[in-house]
Amino acid sequence: MDSETADVIGHDVTTITCVCGNTVSKDGLIQANAQGVPVYIADNSPVPAELAKWPADEDLYTLCPSCGRVYRDSVIEETGTAPVAFRVDVTAGPFAEAIRVHWNLSAQE
Repeated sequence: MDSETADVIGHDVTTITCVCGNTVSKDGLIQANAQGVPVYIADNSPVPAELAKWPADEDLYTLCPSCGRVYRDSVIEETGTAPVAFRVDVTAGPFAEAIRVHWNLSAQE
């Protein structure tokens, strides 16, 4: 486990200020699965190939699309702290494509 910790207010994952300075209201944070892949949920709509299905156990993580740091939501909700769980490469490959698809879908809503 990484020793970096993001700022968070209370036990609320929507208040994370990533180690890099990103927030929900700045460049956005994305709900992800245990591998850091952005998740997708919609009624009667197939999951785009680039995204992961919403986890049945609701074990969610928060991905910072600016730097690739990933935080485990249950840790934040239980402890009120936001240690970095792991990192992914958001600059290229499948994570970058998943982030692009996520933002494109979000813009359509």
